[in-house]
Amino acid sequence: MNQAVTPKRRIYVAYLATPGGADAVAVGVRIAQSLDAAIDIGIVLPPDDQGALHAGDFDAVLGEQADDWLAEAKQLVPDDIETATHIAFYESAAEGIISEAQRVGAAAIVVGGAGGGLIGGHSLGSTVNELVHSSPLPLVLSPRGVRRSKVARIREITCALGRRPGAQRLFDTAITGATEAHIPLRVVSLIALDSEGGRRRRPDEEVVAAATAHAEAAFEEARGRLPEGVDVDWAIVTGPTIEDAVNKLDWNDGDIVVVGSSRLAARRRLFLGSTAAKMLRVLDVPMVVIPKEDA
Repeated sequence: MNQAVTPKRRIYVAYLATPGGADAVAVGVRIAQSLDAAIDIGIVLPPDDQGALHAGDFDAVLGEQADDWLAEAKQLVPDDIETATHIAFYESAAEGIISEAQRVGAAAIVVGGAGGGLIGGHSLGSTVNELVHSSPLPLVLSPRGVRRSKVARIREITCALGRRPGAQRLFDTAITGATEAHIPLRVVSLIALDSEGGRRRRPDEEVVAAATAHAEAAFEEARGRLPEGVDVDWAIVTGPTIEDAVNKLDWNDGDIVVVGSSRLAARRRLFLGSTAAKMLRVLDVPMVVIPKEDA
């Protein structure tokens, strides 16, 4: 009697024929290698809004060009990874990316940096900005230049554990990823003095003590949720700013950081919070943003 074959987890890479698109493919490959997942590489194009002028040929010509771009993208993926390519036409690029990712049953969307925006290793273009404020799926933000890395798999997952609702779900997601990929997990709590003191202007010592006590309580609760045999490193890091705290941590090529969506997010949607945005300014490793109440 044949046993049913469990479908592979799928990762949707939103592709553009740009260096940022190659970065996204590189991160998608790294995740797929680590989790034994399949990759869907998709290009979302605008439909012809001047059909009368182009006599209906516009979509066909653009589609042919997109086929060439996708063929080039597929060459960036090792042969042992199951890969499919897709072309779709949508008025909104962000809406199209979400719809296509859901259509193929993707577990996450990977995007590359483009355009202006945040400094450091990441740069958010308009479409990616829309995605970080609307995606119902986990969104992986690829730093610039990762395409040049020789690292094939994720080295370590860092989970930035905050103090807001959703922290438990974020921790569980990080544990699942680390367990399935058989890689180390680091759980950190970042304490920034510029945000902890607030209007109360309490002494730094009192601020740090209160924030540290809260982080330790969160860590203790999280430890109680660990499956047997999972080894986790725990770190509470303080600094004048979030950026300073992040820079106190060691980061290596192949690392990935997982953060939760802001409390401002609608249910099952993303919203990049201030802490995650500040982390992006100084990080040059991929960041995974988990939607609020994501399953």
